[in-house]
Amino acid sequence: MRTKNIFKRKNIIKTLTILFTTLIAIDTYSQDTKELLDFEFKEIKLSGVLNLPTDAEPKGIVLIVHGDGKTNAVKGNWWYDVRMAILKAGYATYMWDKMGCGNSGGSYKNGRPIENEAQEVISAIKHLKESKIKGSKKIGLWGISRAGWINPTVIDQYNNIDFWISVSGVDDDETFKYLLEQNLRINGSPKDSINIIMNEWHNSILLSRGGASYTYYLSATKNLRENKFWKKITNGGISEESYYEYQKNLQNTTLDKDSELPLYLENFDQMLSRITIPVLALFGETDTAVDWTKTKALYEKTLKTKADLTVKTFPNCNHNMWQAKTGAIYEFEDKNWEYVRCDGFLDSITNWLNDLN
Repeated sequence: MRTKNIFKRKNIIKTLTILFTTLIAIDTYSQDTKELLDFEFKEIKLSGVLNLPTDAEPKGIVLIVHGDGKTNAVKGNWWYDVRMAILKAGYATYMWDKMGCGNSGGSYKNGRPIENEAQEVISAIKHLKESKIKGSKKIGLWGISRAGWINPTVIDQYNNIDFWISVSGVDDDETFKYLLEQNLRINGSPKDSINIIMNEWHNSILLSRGGASYTYYLSATKNLRENKFWKKITNGGISEESYYEYQKNLQNTTLDKDSELPLYLENFDQMLSRITIPVLALFGETDTAVDWTKTKALYEKTLKTKADLTVKTFPNCNHNMWQAKTGAIYEFEDKNWEYVRCDGFLDSITNWLNDLN
C-alpha cells in the first residue's frame, strides 16, 4: 500500500529535490554510444536514453530507476558518472524521465503508488526485450532512495531480473521523521526542543489521519510551525488546501504497529525475503534522508536468507553519495560545498558487476 503524509507535499519536494536527485554530470568516459529510446506506459510516451558500450556487445542492460521528485534526466544527463561506471563493466544502461517531465508525456503526480511505478519499470523492460535491444536478455536494476521500494516490487512481480543495485535504500516506514529529526539535531536544536517538535509532528499525522480539522492541526503544532528549519523545508508552512489533500491519502493508509508511522509497502520484509538474485547495497554513513542503519539491518535480516547480498558503507557520504561531513540540508546548500563522489562508490559498482557470473 502506498502512502504520502501531509508534510511531504509539493513545496517540500521542491525544497529537497537536490537531496534526492543528482544533477551533476561529469564526462569522464567516452567509450559509449548514446541513443534516444522511448517506450509507452498506459498509452503515454516516456522519453528515455540508452547508453551502449562501443567496443563490445553489452553483457546486459541496467535500468536506472529514480528516487523521489521530478526529473530532467535525459536532457540533464543525470547520473552520468554512475552510468559510465556501469558501462565500464560492459553493461548498457537505460534511463527515462517520469511522466510530465522532460519530453515524457502525461502529467507529473507526486506520490504515485509504488505498484504503479513498478509496472512502469516492467513496461520499459518489456519494450527493451520486444525491440531486441542488445543486452536485453540480461536485465539488472539500479535505483536510489524511493526506488528501494520500486525495484523489489519489480523483482517480486517480474521473474526475469538478474541483479539489483540498491543505493541509499529504504526500510518500510515513513522516511520524513528521520530527515526532520536528524537535521534538527545537526542544526543544533536542544534535545528537549527536538522531542517537542517531533511529538507534534507525529501527533499531527495521527490527528490528520483521524479526520482532525485544519484549525485543530494549527492549534496542535505551534512549536513545530514556529521552528526555523520546518519553515524552510515547507516554504513557510502547510496550507489548508495541502492539509486536506494529503489527509485523504493518510486515511487510506496502514500504520506500522510499532512505530505508528504510515507504511509504504505492507509486508515489505516478506517481499525482500523472496529475492534470490545478487544484490549490492550501498549506503552513505552521513545520510540524513533515510535511516541507512535500519535499512542495512533489514537487508541483512531478509536478503541474506536467499539472495547473494553484498553491503558497502561509505563514511562522510550523504544520501546521493557525495562527500559530506554531516549530510544535513544546510551543508548541502553551503556555497563552499563541492560535488565530490564518495571514495570507492563508483568503483564498487564496476567491480561488483565485473564479478557477476
